[in-house]
Amino acid sequence: MTENNLVLQAKGITKKFPGVLANDHVDFDLRAGEIHALLGENGAGKSTLMNILYGLYNQDEGEIFINGKPINISTPNDAIGHGIGMVHQHFMLIPVFTVAENIMLGAETLHREKEAKSPLVKLDRREVAQRIKELSQQYGLDINPNAIVGELPVGIQQRVEIIKALYRNANILILDEPSAVLTPQEVEDLFRIMRELTRRGVSIIFITHKLKEVLAVTDRITVMRSGRVVGSADPKQTNQQELASMMVGREVLLRVKKEASNPGEDVLQVDNLHVRDLRNLDVVSGVSFDVRKGEVLGIAGVQGNGQTELVEALTGLRPTKEGRVTLAGKDVTGKPPRTITEAGLAHIPEDRQRHGLVLSYPVADNMILNTYYLSPFAKGITIQQKAVDDQAQRLIKNFDVRTPSAYVTASKLSGGNQQKVIVARELSRKINLLIANQPTRGLDVGSIEYIHKEIISLRDQGVGVLLVSAELDEIMALSDRIAVMYRGKVVAIVAADKVSRDQLGLWMAGSNPD
Repeated sequence: MTENNLVLQAKGITKKFPGVLANDHVDFDLRAGEIHALLGENGAGKSTLMNILYGLYNQDEGEIFINGKPINISTPNDAIGHGIGMVHQHFMLIPVFTVAENIMLGAETLHREKEAKSPLVKLDRREVAQRIKELSQQYGLDINPNAIVGELPVGIQQRVEIIKALYRNANILILDEPSAVLTPQEVEDLFRIMRELTRRGVSIIFITHKLKEVLAVTDRITVMRSGRVVGSADPKQTNQQELASMMVGREVLLRVKKEASNPGEDVLQVDNLHVRDLRNLDVVSGVSFDVRKGEVLGIAGVQGNGQTELVEALTGLRPTKEGRVTLAGKDVTGKPPRTITEAGLAHIPEDRQRHGLVLSYPVADNMILNTYYLSPFAKGITIQQKAVDDQAQRLIKNFDVRTPSAYVTASKLSGGNQQKVIVARELSRKINLLIANQPTRGLDVGSIEYIHKEIISLRDQGVGVLLVSAELDEIMALSDRIAVMYRGKVVAIVAADKVSRDQLGLWMAGSNPD
């Protein structure tokens, strides 16, 4: 493969932030019509590199070439002008707008009314819709230009993002964690679209944590660690274990080791629970299930089907409209978070930065957020600092939190270590139930391995675990039973070893279990 085949090259890219060397003389290239995967742990530097290529950051050193010619990318408009498009992990769409309105936003097509007495200029929606139909047919995307985006499934919304880039004449497409919120069937459809794009000349950079997907769909793999490129691989000649070891720098256990569960009595009972959102609409509709001591009940479902509101109601963060919640024999329906916590609940929240930590507080203070008023950390209204410090040092060691000290603010830690602080705090006291909501979201394989071990260890100690995850592989690997949520209802509860991945995917998409 000669340089004539390279549509994009990044040479010697270096980017420094205060106290961090995010990219250290990185070389990366993309060939015409290929899918090139970029792998790495959190903090490895891959997002920084992509943000430089898309004009969100400017490099301190290094050069970027398009088709062999040096270019300057200072803004996203520069990147778009050079044919680079990016589909972000969190879609940049306006829900109340139509597909056509979202796609034309910032690149509006106008026409002048000929018959008007004054020179009126209007948006040419007809021409935009026609162009969208042409792109849909050309790449097999099947999009209705007049559909309201907020009413579309997430898999179709992702197609809208892809067409938005193609509409702006992108021939280089950066896909950032594109399968994070998709069902297995939607992932297969995404792969079909990616292959069709490359067949028609689009080149794709594919960023993901899912090693199975990398091996399934890519032509080439580059691995970054600590801001540097540490190697590359041919997906036909490597495996998940080798890639994980390259990413982390050590052997990683990819399969969850667990014995058969030995469940006891119910520790959590949820009966006919109804929960409303801020619009006063039912988002949890008559949900009933139980979690037993010594088992993991996984809740599978595409994000946005009521899982977030269900967990908020169970943890006292959102009021319930109807129904009953019993924890360890106590009725905790509608009780405040402290009462539920004192009944033996541990909670790993969905958003660790917004709901799990006070980022401006030191690590030591974050480790006692739900016990600060209890002995030995408090005497009356006075905090006992030595007890707080001793607790922090013990948990940092026991839970392998990588931090310069207990007094560094939580905001300075990597995502994986922020998650470890939460896990350490929640599991450092006697509990009856752990609710783990998206516990490994955005984490690398090393941190995922650690969190999974802790969850199974708790289960084996007789604690009940309610696991909520959009990652179907995680649900199937950890769960003893699986409940599937769709549009606010539990549509199926099955033994994890009695159901296939495809069947779960169908239920997640709304197929009737019967």
